[in-house]
Amino acid sequence: MPKIEPQTETPACVELQAPIVAEGTPTLGPGRVRRALPARVAIVGNYLPRQCGIATFTTDLCEALSAEYPATHLFAVPVNDIDTGYNYPPRVRFELSEGDAASYRTAAAFINDSDIDVVCMQHEYGIFGGRAGAHILQLLRKLRMPLVTTLHTVLREPSSDQRIVMEEIAARSDRLIVMSQHSAQILHEVSGVPDDKIDLIPHGVPDLPFVEPHGYKERFGVKGKTVLLTFGLLSANKGIENVIQALPQILSRHKDVIYVVVGATHPHVKRHEGEKYRHYLQNLARDLGVQDNVVFYDRFVDAQELVALIDAADIYITPYKHQAQVVSGTLAYALSAGKAIISTPYLHALELLDKERGVLVAFDDPDQVAERTIELLDNPSARSAMRKRAYLYSRDMIWSNTARRYMKSFQRARNIRIALSARAGEKC
Repeated sequence: MPKIEPQTETPACVELQAPIVAEGTPTLGPGRVRRALPARVAIVGNYLPRQCGIATFTTDLCEALSAEYPATHLFAVPVNDIDTGYNYPPRVRFELSEGDAASYRTAAAFINDSDIDVVCMQHEYGIFGGRAGAHILQLLRKLRMPLVTTLHTVLREPSSDQRIVMEEIAARSDRLIVMSQHSAQILHEVSGVPDDKIDLIPHGVPDLPFVEPHGYKERFGVKGKTVLLTFGLLSANKGIENVIQALPQILSRHKDVIYVVVGATHPHVKRHEGEKYRHYLQNLARDLGVQDNVVFYDRFVDAQELVALIDAADIYITPYKHQAQVVSGTLAYALSAGKAIISTPYLHALELLDKERGVLVAFDDPDQVAERTIELLDNPSARSAMRKRAYLYSRDMIWSNTARRYMKSFQRARNIRIALSARAGEKC
């Protein structure tokens, strides 16, 4: 329901780095389009305080865009997965009801009546209602302005329903944003999206200082310990059991190791399964005799606490179980803090941890997790060098840079649409 009345460098994709041309730049000659910044932008995607990765990303993106472009008016259109909705901030101007197809059509009318220059949709199959999230098409079919879609999931083997939805989203989007080269390649090969319609914009990260972990450990009761960290909403595909199974071998060499698992159980998982996965992990730790070396922070932490937890970690681990994980915001955050990282070789990790910015281990292989952890702990100089490579690489991914790239994509989508309209008018 509305809250306020609307006011009147690669072969696979385009990596956006060009500077933005400010509003007011004059036309450059006959037939050339003035490159003006969009004045009003609507962002469709989950929003905090809803607890999910898309909500965090959308909120961070809006904050970054607002900081870089204060003259551009932004509002958000999130999706509610519960009847009561959430206590959203004023930036949220309309709330979609996940399973109500009519609310998507009403949202389109609201956006059209709000004099919006560009819509940016955050797409993930699981957040929209209908088969494979098809309800979002009800909104897209009625929009009258350019659409830029960020794809948080790109599947190499989509179901028939997922393929149909993705093909229409691709056709209706003026630009498609992906966060990795692998995503761009899959999008081109599987969905037939032209290379020049795809913009590569890495996942944004906070601009964190490069710090040593020991100064942050006392706050979390792990002073004097070596901290392994995994954070994110819990679900069975996270592979945390593989790190717990590796602990006896790690502890035989480094007895001061603590494994900290931060995050509430994913709300959707909790509604259907309760705390089944967390209880399994706790029982596993007890059966292996390492329950005193595993700490669960069972809550959705805010950004300030999350940064402090990352700073306290010696090694960050993403033990995900599936290669098709094309985006991991938690991995990007760990990279931005200059952490030593161990990860399974899912697609985003293959890209971010290339050139010795981290260590890769096989899926579902606790022995490799143990071996690589021990190697890093045995070699502080190698661990330090890895941290510096990761940190320096992440400087290009900080949110201010991400915001500028997004605005460039918005600008490009708008200019292409204006140019097409102008050509259509000439033919008439």
